Amino acid sequence: MKKIKRSISLILIIMIAITTCNFNKTQKVYAADTSNDDWLHCVGNKIYDMNGHEVWITGANWFGFNCTENVLHGSWYDVKSTLTNIANRGIGFLRIPISSELLYSWMIGSPNKVSSVTAVNNPPYYVCNPDFYDPTTNGVKNSMQIFDIIMGYCKQLGIKVMIDVHSPDANNSGQNYPLWYGLNTSTAGEITTDKWINTLTWLANKYKNDDTILAMDLKNEPHGKRGYSATTPSNIAKWDNSEDENNWKYAAEKCSKSVLAANPKLLIMVEGIEQYPKTELGYTFDTPDIFGATSITSPWYSAWWGGNLRGVKDYPINLGTLNSQIVYSPHDYGPSVSDQTWFDKDFTTQTMLDDYWYNTWAYINDKAIAPILIGEWGGQMDGGKNQKWMTLLRDYIVDNHINQTFWCINPNSGDTGGLLNSDWTTWDEAKYALLKPALWQSGGKFIGLDHQTPLGSNGISLGQYYSSK
Repeated sequence: MKKIKRSISLILIIMIAITTCNFNKTQKVYAADTSNDDWLHCVGNKIYDMNGHEVWITGANWFGFNCTENVLHGSWYDVKSTLTNIANRGIGFLRIPISSELLYSWMIGSPNKVSSVTAVNNPPYYVCNPDFYDPTTNGVKNSMQIFDIIMGYCKQLGIKVMIDVHSPDANNSGQNYPLWYGLNTSTAGEITTDKWINTLTWLANKYKNDDTILAMDLKNEPHGKRGYSATTPSNIAKWDNSEDENNWKYAAEKCSKSVLAANPKLLIMVEGIEQYPKTELGYTFDTPDIFGATSITSPWYSAWWGGNLRGVKDYPINLGTLNSQIVYSPHDYGPSVSDQTWFDKDFTTQTMLDDYWYNTWAYINDKAIAPILIGEWGGQMDGGKNQKWMTLLRDYIVDNHINQTFWCINPNSGDTGGLLNSDWTTWDEAKYALLKPALWQSGGKFIGLDHQTPLGSNGISLGQYYSSK
């Protein structure tokens, strides 16, 4: 769905970064909250803290750990400074994509190396990402060390994190692979279903006493189309009541149980698939599509990759008492990513609900089946249809208090652009202004999800918010 494009070489970017990295920053830093009391759970379509207070999860995506660099993109600049600006602007929840290949390297104790990182500690002349600097090698720390450092920064700033398995392999376009298993990698061998589950379970156990990571998105954008062949393909993600390996519903349940056995307090994000059969007409995943079919005559309902949650009405995720940790997480995009039939008219909120949103994912929130968190939405500020769509979805999110993480912080997302400009320092103010109303705030202050640590310099903690109400 999103092909990451970078228009200038990383070598040039790093050379520019060396001349522009901030030398000294006067940002108030709070002592990290180590009380481990910020875990969340769900009742109906709402998410609550341990005290039964409702929370609204709002934030954005920052990719890179899923890519060949094995680290946040933009690490050629000052990561802590960027995170500080993110917190100060009210983005209190980060969805961080990662690869199963990288997690596997951490799990076996041989973390894959990073690239495109500036790490210099040479005061008073030059300092940039000094915590990433490894004096024993006069180089850069490994990927797991840098990840742990970044989690520490988030803890200091009041930012919470969701880990998203974006692809099996470390690949800048890894989201194009439809499944969570079956892909050979250069450092981890074949990513099997068991390996995917084991790496996430390992990470859940590693961070079980640190509530910086509050959630796990099990797999980014499962997808695939049924096609026209008589034989049902096995290389597409489906959602039914089978125990087939490519049944995303079954795999998500199996993975969720393992992860929650390690830490039963984590929120589990379950995305949708791409196509779902018209089960009300008797069609199943064994039903071939029809050549020349329209959306009316086709046996299938289409959606964005990871966006189709129609299967929940027939086969909801069932974890028994641990259903309190399940959040459904569709992705939704506008015409600048790929034009769709529902954009062919002078669309409104109501037509979007009628033609796509409601039966694809919004009914889950409306019927209080479970909470929704829109894991990806965003796009170009084109002054036209795409911007109109973003505004309509933003308003629907705000009016219904739907949880969301905007795509994305990165300026190098080829089909959407980012909240940051290409210098990784200045912001696209128009895009941020569109997003800002969908960030949790009250009385001019952004509200964080940490009970004690305020969110950046312009926010308050969850404890402060509820003690003042």
